Amino acid sequence: MDTAPPLRSQLDRRRFVKSVSAAGMGMATLKNAPLLHAGTITDTSRRKRYAMVGVGIRQTMFQDAIEVRFPEHAEIVGLCDVNQGRLKLAQSRSRRNGAKVPPIYLASDFSRMLRETRPDTVIVTTVDATHDEYMIRAMESGCDVITEKPMTTTAEKCQRILDAKARTGRNIKVTFNYRYSPMRTQVKELLMSGEIGDVLSVDFRWMLNTLHGADYFRRWHAHKEHSGGLMVHKATHHFDLLNWWLSDVPELVFATGKREFYTPKTARRFGLSGQQERCLTCTEIADCNFYLDLNSREYLKTLYLENEYYDGYLRDRCIWRPEVDIEDTMNVLVTYRSGITLTYSLNAFSPWSGYIAIFNGTLGRLEHTVVERAYMSGDGTVQGGLARGGVTTRTLPLRDSPTEHTPWKSEGPHAGGDKLMMEDLFLPNQPADKYLRASDERGGAASILVGVAANHCFETGLPVKISDLVSGFKAPDLPPGPSRTGPLPMPPPIENINT
Repeated sequence: MDTAPPLRSQLDRRRFVKSVSAAGMGMATLKNAPLLHAGTITDTSRRKRYAMVGVGIRQTMFQDAIEVRFPEHAEIVGLCDVNQGRLKLAQSRSRRNGAKVPPIYLASDFSRMLRETRPDTVIVTTVDATHDEYMIRAMESGCDVITEKPMTTTAEKCQRILDAKARTGRNIKVTFNYRYSPMRTQVKELLMSGEIGDVLSVDFRWMLNTLHGADYFRRWHAHKEHSGGLMVHKATHHFDLLNWWLSDVPELVFATGKREFYTPKTARRFGLSGQQERCLTCTEIADCNFYLDLNSREYLKTLYLENEYYDGYLRDRCIWRPEVDIEDTMNVLVTYRSGITLTYSLNAFSPWSGYIAIFNGTLGRLEHTVVERAYMSGDGTVQGGLARGGVTTRTLPLRDSPTEHTPWKSEGPHAGGDKLMMEDLFLPNQPADKYLRASDERGGAASILVGVAANHCFETGLPVKISDLVSGFKAPDLPPGPSRTGPLPMPPPIENINT
């Protein structure tokens, strides 16, 4: 790759914001572009053509799947990003994968990429707040879309996506890998089987430790204008998982949230100034155990530090800086259409990472706990990997002995979910899935709108109806659960309670 000029120590996010905005402006030229694909693919003998926009860490999963695992079924025909250096790295990855090197395009040339490469599908892995622009322009040009979660970050952008889908008739897939991890599918199987009857309430607590959690406050995620905050960027995983587990759609949301740990005040209590710009130029390295040394992490150094002069994006911003505007402590109450109630919490400064999910049903209770290994995005460890013995799942019938369930085998990133999801995306003629794990724009909307509603609650202190946020929203396809009206078996006699 090209030799970088000397780095400036005080690059700030304004150049990054400007480059992201330029991407949207570049796509505006597509508005009156001719339709590139008039119909769906019918020739299954040829490889499907994919263009990718956004070549950060998450994009590599899609690239490797296409080029290494499924090259007989798929090919990458174009790469697009705001950062030329990372585009060149993506081309280098194609060479290492033994694949044909795709052409690269800057974000301002997104429309030209679509005209020249004629993809069947565009894969969107950009900054969250720009997903809607790329998705809509791709659909208006006749392409289907695969987008990383969250589908988008605001109700207004969600409405634009739903309207574009209805207008163009193109297909959207939203990648929720948590649905595919075997041990979470096992929970779905237990709920579908009716072992605890029909669910009446859920308690769901998610913890991020001070490695994983702190990292959101260094990156572009630390500003809601880019990520929607952790209620959207991170919690979309959790709300989708709950929606899918429950086979239900959220209706009413009330929430409170605050930023109280990753603040200048907390930094001062730790003996720091709390006024640093970034770790690379920090004058308090010896005193801050949250310090991130990009030079010592080869992948992060190559992907970000060596390419920041292209767009000004700094990967190691100070987590204590005052301008961060996302929360680190969040509590949410959700009422579902069926009447199920959910209590949810997300804390970004916990001693361990993972979650505790408790389902209370008419015939008993299901308890599911997952402890994840510590990791930070791009640090070389397995994302969402499980701690040894970190998964426990048990059902507790009313007035009877509990049953411990051996977790279904889960290996690889995100507890095996990434691998299975890639197969579902890129392998043709997949068998019917009784769990309906694939998601579209309806599932994408159902998950992000809970976080969007929570963000409104943070500002107003008032509950929010999901139906007030968007129009034309239809419930996603979800597998049926136990009957909520049929007869129930009587629990054993009261004498069994203490056995």
